[in-house]
Amino acid sequence: MDTTPHTLAVLFKQLGLPDDAHSIRQFIASHRLAAGVELAKAPFWTPSQADFLAEALEEDADWAEMADELAALLSD
Repeated sequence: MDTTPHTLAVLFKQLGLPDDAHSIRQFIASHRLAAGVELAKAPFWTPSQADFLAEALEEDADWAEMADELAALLSD
Protein backbone atom coordinates (compact mmCIF):
# COMPACT_ATOMS: atom_id res chain seq x y z
CA MET A 1 0.00 0.00 0.00
CA ASP A 2 1.32 3.43 -0.96
CA THR A 3 1.57 5.64 2.11
CA THR A 4 3.36 8.52 0.37
CA PRO A 5 1.60 11.78 1.19
CA HIS A 6 -0.09 13.23 -1.86
CA THR A 7 1.25 16.76 -1.99
CA LEU A 8 1.70 19.16 -4.86
CA ALA A 9 5.46 18.51 -4.79
CA VAL A 10 4.94 14.75 -5.02
CA LEU A 11 2.45 15.26 -7.87
CA PHE A 12 5.07 17.26 -9.77
CA LYS A 13 7.55 14.45 -9.12
CA GLN A 14 5.01 11.92 -10.44
CA LEU A 15 4.66 14.06 -13.56
CA GLY A 16 8.44 14.09 -14.03
CA LEU A 17 8.68 17.82 -13.33
CA PRO A 18 11.03 19.63 -10.95
CA ASP A 19 9.37 19.39 -7.56
CA ASP A 20 11.07 22.06 -5.47
CA ALA A 21 8.96 25.00 -4.28
CA HIS A 22 10.62 27.52 -6.61
CA SER A 23 10.11 25.33 -9.70
CA ILE A 24 6.47 24.68 -8.80
CA ARG A 25 5.81 28.41 -8.38
CA GLN A 26 7.57 29.11 -11.67
CA PHE A 27 5.55 26.43 -13.49
CA ILE A 28 2.28 27.81 -12.13
CA ALA A 29 3.27 31.37 -13.06
CA SER A 30 4.18 30.40 -16.62
CA HIS A 31 1.36 27.95 -17.45
CA ARG A 32 -2.32 28.88 -17.50
CA LEU A 33 -5.46 26.88 -18.15
CA ALA A 34 -7.75 28.63 -20.56
CA ALA A 35 -11.38 28.90 -19.50
CA GLY A 36 -13.21 25.66 -20.13
CA VAL A 37 -10.07 23.57 -20.74
CA GLU A 38 -9.76 20.48 -18.59
CA LEU A 39 -6.47 20.04 -16.77
CA ALA A 40 -5.46 16.89 -18.67
CA LYS A 41 -6.23 18.52 -22.03
CA ALA A 42 -3.93 21.50 -21.51
CA PRO A 43 -1.43 21.78 -24.36
CA PHE A 44 1.64 21.92 -22.12
CA TRP A 45 1.48 18.29 -20.92
CA THR A 46 3.27 15.41 -22.57
CA PRO A 47 0.98 12.54 -23.57
CA SER A 48 2.03 10.49 -20.53
CA GLN A 49 1.47 13.42 -18.15
CA ALA A 50 -1.95 14.07 -19.68
CA ASP A 51 -2.85 10.37 -19.37
CA PHE A 52 -1.80 10.30 -15.72
CA LEU A 53 -3.88 13.38 -14.88
CA ALA A 54 -6.91 12.20 -16.87
CA GLU A 55 -6.81 8.78 -15.21
CA ALA A 56 -6.44 10.29 -11.74
CA LEU A 57 -9.46 12.52 -12.29
CA GLU A 58 -11.63 9.95 -14.10
CA GLU A 59 -11.10 7.29 -11.45
CA ASP A 60 -11.25 9.76 -8.57
CA ALA A 61 -7.91 8.25 -7.59
CA ASP A 62 -5.72 9.32 -4.69
CA TRP A 63 -4.19 11.96 -6.96
CA ALA A 64 -7.54 13.54 -7.90
CA GLU A 65 -7.47 16.04 -5.03
CA MET A 66 -4.00 17.28 -5.94
CA ALA A 67 -4.93 17.38 -9.65
CA ASP A 68 -7.95 19.51 -8.76
CA GLU A 69 -5.75 21.79 -6.67
CA LEU A 70 -3.28 22.15 -9.54
CA ALA A 71 -6.14 22.96 -11.94
CA ALA A 72 -7.33 25.68 -9.58
CA LEU A 73 -3.82 27.14 -9.32
CA LEU A 74 -3.47 27.19 -13.11
CA SER A 75 -6.88 28.72 -13.76
CA ASP A 76 -7.38 32.38 -14.52
